[in-house]
Amino acid sequence: MPDILTAYAEGQPDKLAVIDDRPGGGLVTWTYAELEERSNKLGNALAALGAEPGQKVIWCGPNSPEIVKIMQATRKVGTVAVPLNYRLTVEEARYITAHSDSSIAYVDAEYAHLFAPEDEQSGFPGSLRHVIVFGGPAPDGMLSEDDLVAGASAEPPEEVQQGMGAATMIYTSGTTGKPKGAVRRFRDEASIIALITFIGYQTDDIYITSGPLYHSGPGSFMAIGLALGQTVVIQRKFDPEDWLRLIEKHKVTSTFSAPALVRMICALPAEVKAKYDRSSMKRMIANAAPWSFALKQAYLADFPDDSLWEVYGSTELGINCVLEPKDQLRKPGSCGKPAPMVEIMLVDADGKEVTGIGPDQSGELFVRSAQIFNEYYKQPDSYEKARRGEYHTVGDIAYRDEEGFYFICDRKNYMIISGGMNIYPAEIEAALEQHPKIYDVAVFGIPSEEWGELVHATIVVAPDAELTETEVIEFSRQHLAGYKTPRSVAFTEELPRTGSGKILKRELRAPYWQGRTANV
Repeated sequence: MPDILTAYAEGQPDKLAVIDDRPGGGLVTWTYAELEERSNKLGNALAALGAEPGQKVIWCGPNSPEIVKIMQATRKVGTVAVPLNYRLTVEEARYITAHSDSSIAYVDAEYAHLFAPEDEQSGFPGSLRHVIVFGGPAPDGMLSEDDLVAGASAEPPEEVQQGMGAATMIYTSGTTGKPKGAVRRFRDEASIIALITFIGYQTDDIYITSGPLYHSGPGSFMAIGLALGQTVVIQRKFDPEDWLRLIEKHKVTSTFSAPALVRMICALPAEVKAKYDRSSMKRMIANAAPWSFALKQAYLADFPDDSLWEVYGSTELGINCVLEPKDQLRKPGSCGKPAPMVEIMLVDADGKEVTGIGPDQSGELFVRSAQIFNEYYKQPDSYEKARRGEYHTVGDIAYRDEEGFYFICDRKNYMIISGGMNIYPAEIEAALEQHPKIYDVAVFGIPSEEWGELVHATIVVAPDAELTETEVIEFSRQHLAGYKTPRSVAFTEELPRTGSGKILKRELRAPYWQGRTANV
């Protein structure tokens, strides 16, 4: 079969593929023919630098047409695309770059420092050989994209065999303190088509990027849009009123969003929202973290009442459940029924399948689907721990009701979701334990109406030492991305532990979650 982008470039060459419409009048548009040509040139340039099927190409930067282009270029040449969160610290970015064995980096000039050598004597991190910079001058030792693609062919790169290399490797924060690379070698077309058909996507939909494309959700749903030949509107960095401007101006019909962004949109003054027509929205996909019932009510007061869909899933397991518009207010707290071609099994603490219904019949949620990832890169033990035969889990605890709707009620591994970002306490604990005045620490999520959850740290100070909340937060910011930094700190003389020495986080979390029906 021909490359999907090549086919659209031939069949609808003048249709807009990408719109980058920034506040203040900056407007960039690429047709499908232009996206094809630019992607081909970049893909051929990557190949000329030695990029081969299966090799890793890491990319980094805020949403832009260039990020759309690198996603297409890596796919065309069969390399593994490794998105890097541009909000990470240099220390965090260097770890992922080295661990991923990426040989080439493609980076927005604003974030080129994340790939710079530590000093004049050392080279790029890990196996990195080339750093390609776009959107500004390339620092010494790095390559300018403009110069690199100037002489590259605009013809499609040499065809690669399906399955030659992994399609994507997205890093998730690790339960053991280090991020893990979730590898997905291919995507099953039948299950994707089934989901697309169920939700009702159309080729004339206009998609807007609500959230950064390095996230699996926003990136994957944008990819679905391009696979259907839709037009994609890019918002570089989220701004609620500007988002409404783009909705009205480009008659946007579809997006995927975490709750924190929609909460900011709905919280705008009524007179601000009234300036923009929102009636074009047909498919708002709610995900990345649970939307509260109050937020759903606020959204439906401002947008068409048949536009709100909710999906439950993860980077590793894809889309697992779907809650349709007709059930949003009828089933508060539910994440829906199993998505097309997905099977779900609940397992209790003794390893037995849970077949009952109701909150007292909860179990760890396991998924069987063709969309499940293939491995954690270099961490096979972590992959094996999270599966039972063909069923896999990310550690969420759930129950089902009498109609077959699922409800997520807790997390086995205490992962925190704040503003749609997955945060693992072990990573933060490992960083804080480096502080000489911290003797013991436990990190967990506490409820937040604005962000869903906030990162909280309970600390035991080293003997004869003094430590303040401000000092803890400042130290954390030096070693971790801002969104992982604790927003509150408590001090105690001793952390509760089991007889084997494991911290009883459930006891620490309980006072903060008291009176709530779910602990997430």
